[in-house]
Amino acid sequence: MQSILILNGPNLNLLGQRQPEVYGTTTLDDIGEMCAEHARRCGVEIEFAQSNHEGAMIDLIHQAKSLHDGIILNAGAYTHTSVALHDALASVELPAIELHLSNVHARETFRHRSYLAPVVTGIICGFGANGYRLAMDAMCGLLEDSA
Repeated sequence: MQSILILNGPNLNLLGQRQPEVYGTTTLDDIGEMCAEHARRCGVEIEFAQSNHEGAMIDLIHQAKSLHDGIILNAGAYTHTSVALHDALASVELPAIELHLSNVHARETFRHRSYLAPVVTGIICGFGANGYRLAMDAMCGLLEDSA
């Protein structure tokens, strides 16, 4: 069975409390449950993880090369700052999807730049928690196409 790492970055553990007008009221635990249910329907396994620490996220990305077939990454603010995450994604050579709950292009100018964009297969943003399902469907399609 194919496996997907769904990795969430800094401050996403505060979903449901932090800026609900931007990020909604759904918690990260709610999203994790939604992803687990969607994975069952799609016939894939997932690892759903979150870290506020860039190094821990890099370690999970490195481990993904031997454990998973693809990566869905909501790197939060690290999207706009982390060359290290860019390099980690490039080094594992797995299909990857960048994910954002909000439409980053309709927000502050500094959020318009993604250090991850050059090394991911695609980007999904602006669909709230439903973006996770969209990203999972897209990743399952990518994995099916490469099989």
